[in-house]
Amino acid sequence: MATAPLLASSTVLDLAQPLPLDGGQQLDGVRIAYETYGTLAADRSNAILICHALTGDQHVASPHPITGKPGWWVRMVGPGKPIDTDRFFVICANVLGSCMGSTGPASLAPDGKPWGMRFPVITVRDMVRAHVALLDALGIDCLHAVVGGSMGGMQALSLAANFPERAAAVLVLASTARHSAQNIAFHEVGRQAIMADPKWKDGDYYGSAGQGGKGPEKGLAVARMAAHITYLSEEGMHDKFGRNLQDRSEKTFGFDADFQVESYLRYQGLSFIERFDANSYLYITRAMDYFDLAEEHGGRLADAFANSTARFCLVSFDTDWLYPTPESRSIAHALNAAGCPVSFMELSAPFGHDSFLLEVPALDGVIKGFLGA
Repeated sequence: MATAPLLASSTVLDLAQPLPLDGGQQLDGVRIAYETYGTLAADRSNAILICHALTGDQHVASPHPITGKPGWWVRMVGPGKPIDTDRFFVICANVLGSCMGSTGPASLAPDGKPWGMRFPVITVRDMVRAHVALLDALGIDCLHAVVGGSMGGMQALSLAANFPERAAAVLVLASTARHSAQNIAFHEVGRQAIMADPKWKDGDYYGSAGQGGKGPEKGLAVARMAAHITYLSEEGMHDKFGRNLQDRSEKTFGFDADFQVESYLRYQGLSFIERFDANSYLYITRAMDYFDLAEEHGGRLADAFANSTARFCLVSFDTDWLYPTPESRSIAHALNAAGCPVSFMELSAPFGHDSFLLEVPALDGVIKGFLGA
C-alpha cells in the first residue's frame, strides 16, 4: 500500500538585513527557500533543522517539483519515522549559493542580470549564517537538534562551533571537519569539466537559456558522474554491476555504454542536469573545499567546541572512503578534549558514502534514540 506524501509547507524568506559573508562582503536581498513539516510547539522547543548535502535541497520529505521523485530523506522524516513529524517541527532550507529558490549565482544581481560568476565567494559558515537568520525569523532561539549528512554534517558542526547557543543536540552523519587533498582533487576534476564545456561561457550562460541553450550540461553531467563514483563503495558497485554488459541483441564494441556501470553513471549525470545549476556546483564545491573547522578556530579542532553545551552524535560507515571513519573519530576526540558529551559509532553498510541516505536499519535506531533522548 502506497504511503501518501508528507504534507510540507514551502516558503521563501526575504532577509530584511544584508547577510555578512566570510569574504568581507555583505549580500543584499538574500532569499532563503525552505520547507517545514509538523507543528512548532508553543514554547518553540521541538524544532529540528536538517541540513542538506551538496546536491540536495529543501525537499527532504516531499516530492521534488522538477523531477517528481520522492524527497531525498523521505524514509527518515515523517509521522512515526526516526525524525518524527508528529513530535518534531522539522525545517530544511536550501543553502545559500544553491539553485532551488535560495539566493545563488542564477539569482538576479542588483543590476537586474543573473549574478553568474560575479556572485561573491561563499563558505559553509556563510550558509549557516543564513540558517541562523531563518531561525531568527521563525522565532526559534534554540533547536532541539541540528542534523546533517555529508556537507549537511559540515553545516551542523559549523553551527555548533560558531553559534553554540542555537542547538541542544548535534547529529553528524558521514561527514568531516575539513576536506583532504583527495576530496579537493575530485571536486576540481568536476569543476574543470564544467569550465571546459564551451557552453559555460565563463559562467555567463543564463542569457542563452531563452534561446534554446541550457548552459554547460555536458560538463555538469561529467562532474556529477565523477562525484557519484566517490559516493559508492567498490563492494557495492561490484555487487550491483560487476562487469556486466548491457543487454543487447547484437554485441558491439565502441564508445556507447557497453557496461551497465557506464549506463548507470550516464543516467546519474543526465538526470542531475535537469535540476541543478552548473555555477552553483562550482560555488558549493569550493565552499566545501574551503571548510576547515580547526583553522577557523586557531588551528586546534577542540577549540572550535570550547563554548558548546550541546550533546553530539557522530556516525560513520565502514565502506565510506570519501569521509572514512577516522575523520569522524578525530571529531569525537576533539569533542572529548573540549568536554562535550559525544557518542560515536561506525555502522556497517555496503553503500559507501551514500549509506546515510539509504536503507540502513541500524541508522534508524541511532537517530530515533539520539533525538528522543
